[in-house]
Amino acid sequence: MKFLLYLSQNYSFEILRPLANVMLDEGHQVKWFVEGNEVNRTLFQPTEAVLPTVDDAVAFHPDAVFLPGNVVPPFIPGLKVQLFHGFEWKKKGHFKIRECFDLYCTQGPFFTEKFLELRQPHPHFTVKETGWPKLDALFNMHASNQREKDAVEILYAPTFSPSLTSTSALFDEIVKLSQQKPWVWKVKFHPKMEQSVIDRYKAAQHDKLVVVEDASILPLLSTCDVMLSDTSSAITEFLLLNKPVVTFNNAQPEPVLIDITASSDLEAGISQALACDDTLMSAIKAYRNQMHPYDDGASAQRVLAATIEEIREFPRSENVAKPKNWFRNFKLRKRLNYWRR
Repeated sequence: MKFLLYLSQNYSFEILRPLANVMLDEGHQVKWFVEGNEVNRTLFQPTEAVLPTVDDAVAFHPDAVFLPGNVVPPFIPGLKVQLFHGFEWKKKGHFKIRECFDLYCTQGPFFTEKFLELRQPHPHFTVKETGWPKLDALFNMHASNQREKDAVEILYAPTFSPSLTSTSALFDEIVKLSQQKPWVWKVKFHPKMEQSVIDRYKAAQHDKLVVVEDASILPLLSTCDVMLSDTSSAITEFLLLNKPVVTFNNAQPEPVLIDITASSDLEAGISQALACDDTLMSAIKAYRNQMHPYDDGASAQRVLAATIEEIREFPRSENVAKPKNWFRNFKLRKRLNYWRR
């Protein structure tokens, strides 16, 4: 079969590459297509075939198109498969049905149940629980990355959203604790974080406070002992490794999180996380079972199997045609400058 991997942000590489590798291993034809100017094209590997124009993507005539973004052009042929770009269900729009997709590959029971509910008034799509391909590498990495360390490592991974980020409120306290406590702080910013924020933290760096500029957050998720964040999808990824998270003014705090509302409580929050009593660990494990119970590193295989099944069964008897969203279709044609039939 022929498959198209559609991306518009650099973080999509980590989501799509595990799937591409499985497809190629099984003998399928795989092409990539980039929308917009946000993707660093030098990140493509020499063996990855990138279609230069939308005309080429249409002419490729894929059996399925995969993407972690919110919308996909209907004029590109093939089944449209939603992979999601994270676990940000607390952010507006995560459960919005945009009438673009034929198949939603969900991460775990929590998301599966929500999309099955949404399918009742929108019966044009199918829902399959597969796990998230990005995490295949994390679980495989974590299984072989356990080691003794000289110091506790704290991962600070704030969101970039101005209304939710903790970068300003926690800056002074993080710097103070990095100077007073034996903990090592690893700061990993979202690719969309404002440069002025990054520069401020870089200026405060020392041997126990480091801004990590590697493209992937996965090694940090695997090696750090505690995460500090606010409202970010990386929170769930960290919890899936059965490790505690401290949040600052989380949008919807839950028992699985140690949520603080004042910067002065940060030291106590970190200390509580490091102690991680049985009650907190039980909450983390229950949360993991709902969000992403798969730790076998085989979610990409499940996504591919679900897609092939859907292609062979489509259109399913209970499905109806996707709504003709003329306005969104026009905007996508204009954005991609594609006016052919």
